[in-house]
Amino acid sequence: MSSVRIECIVSEGFGIGESPVWDEKEGALLCVDITGRKVCRWSPLTQRVQAIAVDAPVSSVALRKSGDYVITLGTRFAALKWKEQLITTITHVDKDKPNNRFNDGKVDPAGRYFAGTMAEEIRPAVLERHQGSLYTLFSDLSVVKHFDQVDISNGLDWSLDHKTFFYIDSLSYSVDAFDYDLQTGKIGNRRSIYRLEKEESIPDGMCIDTEGKLWVACYDGGRVIRLDPETGKRLQTVKLPVDKTTSCCFGGKDYSEMYVTSASCGMDKEWLSRQPQAGGVFKITGLGVKGVPPYPFAG
Repeated sequence: MSSVRIECIVSEGFGIGESPVWDEKEGALLCVDITGRKVCRWSPLTQRVQAIAVDAPVSSVALRKSGDYVITLGTRFAALKWKEQLITTITHVDKDKPNNRFNDGKVDPAGRYFAGTMAEEIRPAVLERHQGSLYTLFSDLSVVKHFDQVDISNGLDWSLDHKTFFYIDSLSYSVDAFDYDLQTGKIGNRRSIYRLEKEESIPDGMCIDTEGKLWVACYDGGRVIRLDPETGKRLQTVKLPVDKTTSCCFGGKDYSEMYVTSASCGMDKEWLSRQPQAGGVFKITGLGVKGVPPYPFAG
């Protein structure tokens, strides 16, 4: 375990850094700053971040099969053309809830974009409850709502055999599993596979490794934890130098590096002086496991 190394690769101090995704074609890491309203791309070659400003909170970014990206922006699914810095709305959700916004999103193995909503926060993790829903954007650009009554729709991923969908509603303090039908994108039989312990705090973003184990970023817990979804046991804890760890993904040439986003929103001066890297993006090496490349949106 002593071979694990953590370095801060982006120290821009995002308000709420989220949705790290490795773009293999560009050899770069994508992520968003929700409150900073920007989509970012970090290149390990130049060590630089390019950013595209947007007109609403942007909460997730995903690759697109036809090139460029799709994003969740406010309560819209939208397309993003990087070079042209052009954003086109695909469709709206939660039209009856003007105080809502999308939160985390990810593409399934069949190329469907899953993303959920939540009410805008009054302060970090304080909000009107049960306002969110989980949606899927299909490749024909139609949208399906799976369920509502969600607090903070968050981490999502799929098992290696594509038969299980993993999902986090943060304020339930639980990582849940559903039976998954890859043909139709339908989910059912919800159950909890792991309940967070007090010091782990709030479950946020999540990804899976090639051994089928889940990695969950713990908001206010300053760590990512590795879970076995079969046994419900925690296998490993990696602590970071910031409290507000928000999400994680694997990337790099062989997907052996882990990238972790974080937030600085809601931290006072004294707290920030203790954690100057809050809101940064971190690279973890030496974990001894690899991740699964992200799926592109098929639409």
